[in-house]
Amino acid sequence: MKRLKKILGTFLGLYLIITILMFLLQEKLIFLPSTLPQDYAYTFQEEFEELFLEAEDGARLNALHFKVDNPKGLILYFHGNAGDLSRWGVITSEFTKYGYDVLVMDYRTYGKSTGKLSEMALYGDAKMFYKKAMELFPEDQIIVYGRSLGTTFATAVASHHHPQKLLLETPFYGLEELAKERYWFLPVSAFLKYQFPTWFYAENVKCPITIFHGTEDEVVPYHSGKQLYETLPKDQANLVTISGGSHNDLIAFPAYHEAIRKELQVD
Repeated sequence: MKRLKKILGTFLGLYLIITILMFLLQEKLIFLPSTLPQDYAYTFQEEFEELFLEAEDGARLNALHFKVDNPKGLILYFHGNAGDLSRWGVITSEFTKYGYDVLVMDYRTYGKSTGKLSEMALYGDAKMFYKKAMELFPEDQIIVYGRSLGTTFATAVASHHHPQKLLLETPFYGLEELAKERYWFLPVSAFLKYQFPTWFYAENVKCPITIFHGTEDEVVPYHSGKQLYETLPKDQANLVTISGGSHNDLIAFPAYHEAIRKELQVD
């Protein structure tokens, strides 16, 4: 009996340590930024302008505005949880070939952006960039695009405004649900500081919504995106299933390109 109690005590002690470490390290699991020197010079083939916006708390947020001649509108892009604009600029500038300007920001602690991370601050930053987008284009010419982590911010700003449409690549239903599935052995609800409930904001989006999700997504499972889709009115939402697609390779599939061309009204 003493040995059993000792084993049980050791197990509970280890479990407590793991739980505390997960609480303390959760931001390092959710956010995977890379940083850039403030004097870093971006280089892209496409024409672009670098800009900074300052938040109410003093955070300075870096962004890129890719430009085309006679644009059809603007794609406001919220990127995923890893990297910085030196990477995401290459990815998002591809949309200019469809005839759209693109505005993409780096989150706090990413690239040249500064500021303290919090869920509310990130939503506020997203709204600030939507306001910037409205200074550049009429709202009915703004398409909001979110990828992975960025799908929550994209959905949040779309729920408070009236963009032309909302495009979501590899979205999750909610971060809490995703974390519970991955860390089923931990009391996730008790220590998770970031909820990112995409489903909650999606309920208030009035514009058309299209979701792109691969069936072999190893980061955000396909069923999470499908669950989000199933909460939406079917006359408003569309789910583009990319058979065999994983989390970062949808661009390699003709089905994705066909759907994007349709959404961006490319002949």
